[in-house]
Amino acid sequence: SNLFPPSKNAPSANSTTAPAAATPPSRPASPETPSPKTTAPAAKQEHKMGITQKPFGETPQGEAITLYTCTNANGLVVSLINYGATVVAVETPDRDGNLANITWGFDQLAGYLGKHPYFGATVGRYCNRIARGKFTLDGRQYTLAVNNAPNHLHGGEKGFNRVVWKAETVQSDDAVGVRFSYTSPDGEEGYPGNLQVTAEYLLSNDNALKMTFTASTDQATVVNLTNHNYWNLGGVGSGSVLDHQLRLTADRYLPVDDTLIPTGELALVVNTPFDFTSPRLIGAEMDKVAGEPNGYDHCFVLRGQNSELTLAAEVKNAATGRVMQVLTTQPGLQLYTGNFLDGADAGAGAKRHEAFCLETQHYPDSPHQKNFPSTVLRPGETYQQTTVHKFSVE
Repeated sequence: SNLFPPSKNAPSANSTTAPAAATPPSRPASPETPSPKTTAPAAKQEHKMGITQKPFGETPQGEAITLYTCTNANGLVVSLINYGATVVAVETPDRDGNLANITWGFDQLAGYLGKHPYFGATVGRYCNRIARGKFTLDGRQYTLAVNNAPNHLHGGEKGFNRVVWKAETVQSDDAVGVRFSYTSPDGEEGYPGNLQVTAEYLLSNDNALKMTFTASTDQATVVNLTNHNYWNLGGVGSGSVLDHQLRLTADRYLPVDDTLIPTGELALVVNTPFDFTSPRLIGAEMDKVAGEPNGYDHCFVLRGQNSELTLAAEVKNAATGRVMQVLTTQPGLQLYTGNFLDGADAGAGAKRHEAFCLETQHYPDSPHQKNFPSTVLRPGETYQQTTVHKFSVE
């Protein structure tokens, strides 16, 4: 059935209000009243899979930034830029076939050049927090930026979200996307080793966005990469996400201290506000979560700990019918409910709890926690992690 109408490439918070005349029916016509507009061939003609490129401004250093717009055969759109290997927009249909952008971002480069909450970024070398901005590896201590006092956060002052990546387009019979690459020099932000990194984002015709992060090093180092999309399945600007229904395949979570560093305990979620083993609203028991501002900013221990791609999360929005499943090879998933969003221009106007993040990753502060899965990468080894976001409606 032709669920997906033609889309506009520009990210838009208002694309849910497309004129009715331009929106084909979301269900196939009955056999008695065949309509060429609702047949599969027509859908393929309306939505030619491909990728377009256009300028997206320049950095203060004069480096050209390009916007890559990927469209699959069903009309889903993923837009990316080579600054920060960043997802700018993800446009998916609601149950009536109306496209809307469901991840927060900016429509101009200036927003990404400013201090923003990592919208859509590829985060590294080490996503999440390292306590006190220090770690010891093979007997040597390394000092990192303390940019989230008293801790190190998301790679430092100039993490991977603030560098220009090389980019090449990728297209196969059933997917289109961009492969970003970057060499992080030895000592960058205090980390040891020359680190070769690729971040590949592929949009497939089964309505999945596949993210694959790969890295290798010439010295022992620590690596923890993620994507930092801020989701709202009602559409960007549609209001709170606390009414989204969430299920996590996690029986344990990591309690944190008042600076959001894990205590080391792998606590059971049962009978706590962290129990999403059965679907429930994100906001159902959020008022019981300690912290100011209130909300989730916690890492969950996923059941799949064998590096195989397994289901980590499923989110549903009743108002639009949008469903997003997250599968990953990672051992952890950080649920963040946009607690520090304040409506400012630097955050694209997003207000508190108007977005959620599901950051697949290794656990925060792993260099200080011997019982956590290791984030150490040594020469001759390859770091590779995959996360898939699959989109549907019901």
